[in-house]
Amino acid sequence: MINFKLALSALVAETASWSSLWLLRSHSDAALLGYLAAHALASGLLALCLAPFLGASAGSRRQRLALVALMALISYAVPVAGFIGSVIATIALSRQRGAHAGKKFPMLSLPDFDPHQQSGSGRRQAGLQSFLMNQAVPVASRMRALAALSHVSGRTASPMLRAALGDSSDDVRLLAYSLLDGKERQLSQAIHEERQKLERAQALEGDQLGPQGVQAAWALSDLYWELIYQEAAQGDVRDHATAQSLHFCRLVLARRPDSALLVLRQGRLLHMQGQDDEALTCYERALALGLPPARVVPYQAELLFGQRRFGEVQERMRSLDMQQALPRLRPSIQYWSAS
Repeated sequence: MINFKLALSALVAETASWSSLWLLRSHSDAALLGYLAAHALASGLLALCLAPFLGASAGSRRQRLALVALMALISYAVPVAGFIGSVIATIALSRQRGAHAGKKFPMLSLPDFDPHQQSGSGRRQAGLQSFLMNQAVPVASRMRALAALSHVSGRTASPMLRAALGDSSDDVRLLAYSLLDGKERQLSQAIHEERQKLERAQALEGDQLGPQGVQAAWALSDLYWELIYQEAAQGDVRDHATAQSLHFCRLVLARRPDSALLVLRQGRLLHMQGQDDEALTCYERALALGLPPARVVPYQAELLFGQRRFGEVQERMRSLDMQQALPRLRPSIQYWSAS
């Protein structure tokens, strides 16, 4: 709101500075100082009068004070025209920005939501691993979440189950151990059955594997690879699984050397064992056998990066087609293709 007292005082002071008859007839310094003092008073009063209109246009108190000082300076520096211009500018600024600049973002209250007390049929939006690691979640809820992992693939479930082995609750730890042991026993039972099939096939077909022996050896390579892939094997057991998977992989490749997928697996297993040169040879052969570059080149680049052959890494990553690559691989392609 406009302050009419300040507006009237500013008008009176400005009028007094000009209407003094003795100022018009005198050329003394005292008359000039009297005019300047009255005019300065009128300019200050006018700026204070216009200050409420500047509040909506300024983002802070400091900006508002700067605008008030600017209006006072304009009014003082340009007599009459400065007064009129300051009023017009303030009105225009207030009309243009005042309706929107003063509005703030609305404050929204958070909904009443507790992820630990939702019904079991609902889907949890938070990450399951964070949910399991949250010790504030009731034990019963964490155990239900662990039980749900029994229907999840081992690659996803095994790391979370292993993390749950350090839970503060005995019940959660026991359930996590039971589920991990169950997944490992399933793979171990399948390996035992396939070994028996391989022994029977060798008894019928001899040392040179026939169709049944090749099928059993291929299945054994798959199962040992699954132990590694699901992270069910750790430490020395992982090393043993790697060696066994590589052994059966080579048995199959001796009969079917053009199997691109097994050549790629052989390269990955050799890579895990630190046999980099042999692994690179397998990767190149897998590409020659027709595997898409997006399936092979990332492993090549990983191996070359470990050898600090960054130029070759960049060359190979640039050769990949962004559209055919997996979404999680695209940022790496963009990185190596940037320079």
